[in-house]
Amino acid sequence: MLDELASACNCTDCDSTLTDTQCQMVFDTAAGRRRVYECSCGAVTITVSESTTEA
Repeated sequence: MLDELASACNCTDCDSTLTDTQCQMVFDTAAGRRRVYECSCGAVTITVSESTTEA
């Protein structure tokens, strides 16, 4: 469900939608998945979603 939400840059005067092509890194930890995006304005956004795997 959270994967269906769009990520957006929250930089002042930007608010661009972040796309998969702007995703620079994806990594998983026990706490969830992190995705790092670099917007064309130069800002970096990190999203965190809960892990879907059971311990």
